[in-house]
Amino acid sequence: MRAAVRPDLAAIRRRVEALSERRGLDPVDVVGMERLSHLSGVDPGRIPQVVAGTAAEVPLEQRVHQRFQRLRATRRDKHGREWPLAAIADDFDAPGASLGPLNAGTGLPRMGHAAGVQRFFGVYAGFLLADSKSAVERALALSATATATATAPDGRDDLAHLSYLTGMTPQAIRLTLDGAPPRLPLKEQVHQRFEHLRRTRVREDGQAHSLAAIARSFDASGQSLTRLAQGEGLPNLAAAAGIQRFYGVDGGFLLADDTEALATALALIEAELESAERERENPMLAVMRAHDVRNIVTRAGRLSPRGWKSLADHLDDLLAREGQLGRPAEPDEEGAP
Repeated sequence: MRAAVRPDLAAIRRRVEALSERRGLDPVDVVGMERLSHLSGVDPGRIPQVVAGTAAEVPLEQRVHQRFQRLRATRRDKHGREWPLAAIADDFDAPGASLGPLNAGTGLPRMGHAAGVQRFFGVYAGFLLADSKSAVERALALSATATATATAPDGRDDLAHLSYLTGMTPQAIRLTLDGAPPRLPLKEQVHQRFEHLRRTRVREDGQAHSLAAIARSFDASGQSLTRLAQGEGLPNLAAAAGIQRFYGVDGGFLLADDTEALATALALIEAELESAERERENPMLAVMRAHDVRNIVTRAGRLSPRGWKSLADHLDDLLAREGQLGRPAEPDEEGAP
């Protein structure tokens, strides 16, 4: 997701902590560093900086290597030992040596191998690819969903919106909601989702972004995406990460199977509904978020004394409805509070 449209992670974490306490849960268990690290793959020591927005991003090759190492360290076999490379690779019909560069941090795996590793360890499809902020963002969203009191919408009444979020067809969404998700070969799925992005995230003039423009965003040539656009091959992992970053979608958008893609979309919708519900409960908060409190203060500074009194009376009404009306501040000689 593009940084410009990302929410404030620190604010999300505070809300989840408050929600946890209302549910009688220990916030440390819900959004503690170790749990967020387990869900996101981000090193626990980096999470405070990621939440604060001060962490420098780790290069893709190093990030994928670190996440793979973390998977092996935290998801062990029944004897408590790390899974051998051969056992992991055998799950997707590849030799163990094919994961050697990934394990050593000397190269990126093929896209199909990355999908296989994530499936083997049971993590979401963007685990290896997601940048730190979107990984922590997703972990916080999962924590909020797990502690929320609201029931997630089933999405049946807004298939078009779910289709936009997931890249799935409405028919595939219906089947998935009914517990029978269609299974597409990875190459076909990635091709369909790439075409969905080009069709639904267009330029200001309504035209699809060119392959050259997309590829240029991650220092590649448009020709490198030709086979993907024609449905004849998979992009490499760096290209997949670049495409998803270009369109501002989740790090697993191209790789997630239908069930996971839909679950992620529903979790996002649930979080949006929760936020809207909070704003309905507090109208002034909604106004402040919509218009920016600094803008409100600036405009209020141009009010006449009568205008100040009217604004103060309105605020008193709102506070009284919230049961938080204290002793109002005395106005100054000019009539302003």
